Amino acid sequence: MKITAMETFFIKPRWCFLKISTDEGIVGWGEPVVEGRARTVAMAIEELKPLLIGQDPRKISQLWYQMYNTTFYRGGPVLVSAISGIDQALWDIKGKWLGVPVYELLGGACRHKIRMYSHCGGADAKEQAANAKKRQELGFDAIKIGVPGFIKSLDTKEVVDQLEERFALTREAVGPKMDIAIDFHGKVAPAVSIRMIEAIKPYFPMFVEEPVLPENVDVLARVARTTTVPIATGERLFTRFGFREVLEKQAAVVMQPDTCHAGGISELMKIGAMAESYYCTIAPHNPLGPISLAACIQVDAASPNFLIQEHPSLENGWDRGEGYLKEPFKIVNGYVDLPTKPGLGIEVDEDVIRERSYPGDWDTPRAFHEDGSVALW
Repeated sequence: MKITAMETFFIKPRWCFLKISTDEGIVGWGEPVVEGRARTVAMAIEELKPLLIGQDPRKISQLWYQMYNTTFYRGGPVLVSAISGIDQALWDIKGKWLGVPVYELLGGACRHKIRMYSHCGGADAKEQAANAKKRQELGFDAIKIGVPGFIKSLDTKEVVDQLEERFALTREAVGPKMDIAIDFHGKVAPAVSIRMIEAIKPYFPMFVEEPVLPENVDVLARVARTTTVPIATGERLFTRFGFREVLEKQAAVVMQPDTCHAGGISELMKIGAMAESYYCTIAPHNPLGPISLAACIQVDAASPNFLIQEHPSLENGWDRGEGYLKEPFKIVNGYVDLPTKPGLGIEVDEDVIRERSYPGDWDTPRAFHEDGSVALW
């Protein structure tokens, strides 16, 4: 079997899909993207094409190392995201060739269904609490909320109190049986982050995600040591090398690698194994589309230390593949059943993909404080 063609599609709201074709008629799909830099990643794929066309797609590990190591400049979001989408598509091809789901090639399933959590926001504390209750009524037993607004490097007591009120009302609305994670999104400086975590601690957060930016692991570890609340990070870390120091310094206990950014299915399995040796769990990051979700589910199924799967759970259903997959994912009582079809377990509606393609010019929002200085969001 040989790779004969590679084609990318830009899909709203901000996705990029990759189709890899072979001379035996088997096609694999992946989702290679950096949010706001989809066209840059697509160009990286173009640059990798000469390495891949004519190669046997079943040699996944060999091709992964060729793409990563022979560029000399390794790592980073653009190259590794391109490799991630290619890796997903190669696993899809291999599973289809063998007639089994990818998780069967990763050691087999460790569970028969995948626990999901839904994003949950609101304009104010009361609306967020009401939205959380709606998610609970849909069957979810876990949600993730966020820190609203833009936080100054040393912000006021009012800001901390407002966050506490949001968390408290949400907890009151859903009771003690629902897990509530919270995403600080790396926009909070360490001093304020520590105060915020202390304020919400009585309401039993499932975990605090990116309490500070992940670039300085020593600072992340210092924040982790100030609290018993579990710390999560990983969406902006690339390959197992990006997670090594986090694990060694015990800076977090929930690893959140992204199948579209961290190196694909191949690398997430390695990151998960590393995390297991430190008694840490994995909760793959996924704010993206249905191919990303399909890849995550294969990893989740085969990972003994899987915790929970992120997914936006948008009301329009795009994220679950409605309009893009011939059989969209179904979330029932907060879980997705394991797919039984080969490869990634999905069938992309290519006609719709081509009809709905757009130029890929979605850009990352930019935010500023009232004095004009750049705000992290």
